Amino acid sequence: MKGLTLTQREQTRLQVLNRLVAQQLTTREAAAILGLSERHTWRMLAAYRKEGAAALAHGNRGRRPRNAVGAETRQKVTTLARTRYAGFNHTHLAEIMSEKEGVALSRSTVRSILLSAGLPSPRYRRPPRHRHRRQRMPQEGMLLQLDGSYHAWLEDRGPWFTLLLAVDDATGTAPYGVLREREDTHGYFELLEGIIARHGIPLGVYTDRHAVFQSPGQRLEKESGVLNITPTQWGRALREIGVTQVFAHSPEAKGRVERANGTFQDRLVSELRLANASTLEEANDVLRKFLPRFNARFGVPATQAGSAYRVPDASLDIAGVLCHKERRRVARDNTVQYHGRTLQLFPSAERSSYAGARVEVQERLDGSLLVSYRGMVLTPSEAPALAAALRDQAGAIPNEISPAPAQMPEWERQPAVPTLVKQLSPTIWYEDSKLKRRHRELVKAGMERARKLGKRIGRPRVTERDGFAVRFREVVERIGPGGLSHRQAARELDIGFATLKRLLEAGEPPTVATKPPRPTLLPSVNGRYTPETEDTDIIA
Repeated sequence: MKGLTLTQREQTRLQVLNRLVAQQLTTREAAAILGLSERHTWRMLAAYRKEGAAALAHGNRGRRPRNAVGAETRQKVTTLARTRYAGFNHTHLAEIMSEKEGVALSRSTVRSILLSAGLPSPRYRRPPRHRHRRQRMPQEGMLLQLDGSYHAWLEDRGPWFTLLLAVDDATGTAPYGVLREREDTHGYFELLEGIIARHGIPLGVYTDRHAVFQSPGQRLEKESGVLNITPTQWGRALREIGVTQVFAHSPEAKGRVERANGTFQDRLVSELRLANASTLEEANDVLRKFLPRFNARFGVPATQAGSAYRVPDASLDIAGVLCHKERRRVARDNTVQYHGRTLQLFPSAERSSYAGARVEVQERLDGSLLVSYRGMVLTPSEAPALAAALRDQAGAIPNEISPAPAQMPEWERQPAVPTLVKQLSPTIWYEDSKLKRRHRELVKAGMERARKLGKRIGRPRVTERDGFAVRFREVVERIGPGGLSHRQAARELDIGFATLKRLLEAGEPPTVATKPPRPTLLPSVNGRYTPETEDTDIIA
């Protein structure tokens, strides 16, 4: 079968049948695990040997049911619900159509048809709430409950820490836990990384609505009529490794991990006191030794044998998934800004320059920074600081750039900074405030000369880009129902959403005529400017 997709239950049957074929299980044991009779297990095994994994999929998969409601009937129900019987609830509508229109359909069928057409019932009744104990998952690794517990784990020997703990829903055991200074995304990444390294990838996780798992101010975007929710870093990582996330609506819903936290607050605190742990590192060492004893004491056997943990693919980079990722645009000098740091990119076999490219900056759990471009991981380094940054750090400029005090006007002479003179002698440094004032005056003088010569100051306008007017007209023609949205059009034109909105309100941008290049303002010698011809000194 081409393009075969098996459900989780069918994958479980596949694992059991593989063990049965390899004579690792008897037919009676396999039937008990699958919840089937021995005769049906023999029948399924014969079909598996003949057709392979395709025999596990239901034979009617992909076929239209014989009792499916026809398209004409569905259209008639939708039309009646919108016109003659508008405002009828689903039960009343099913009864009135059977009585007066001759359309005999059940309430559930009418409800399904109307919901697919976007017509919910006008009257909503809240069903009675019945609480009961939730059954455990049948197999280990199918669902993990995660939670953080902020507590005085070290008592008066140290500060309060947060225990990030995972509890298996099927067995009640703790596959991994870690003590952190606070409950944050980095800590939960460490928790999930420890679980994957020791057991594998779980099928799902059950969490509360902490800001790590669900941002309280989630940004909603409506693109092409579809409502997209921007996930957190945690949600993005789970989506990349294929783990389902389930949110709990109350602490009682994830009671297993809540009760486990209470047990840890009793027993682990005593264990830490016995070991005289007083630092975070010592506490984590005690925790790693405590987890096996906790699992042996409080664990229960799962209903189904085996493990549902998935083995990670060899091509999957777990460290590249469990990390902070942010999108950035590469500057013209092949640098990327990331939280106050400047990363320098180097040419590779794929591209000689990444200027203007959209890249992904990854902050790994070990603190390293990597850059990913179209799946290819680049290793950047810290970019050399610019002259302005070096001057801000040092607080002044060296003597090679500024004139000596004897050659400067009386009002501009400044005493040297004693500490810098001692460290950088014989270079003379001057106060930063006077230097910045002189620099501003030189910049203003240069801007005034540029204005007199008719030269533009600053970045060119968006409409002055080469061929922008033609591309703008082509993109505007595609905006509308069934075409591009405004955000998609702005992304295609490589401009901001607000800029596109302003251009649409003002009308189509004019075609910019190509201007001849302006003559060089400064004479050059061998391709280099000679500042001796300027009436004002130039400071680098």
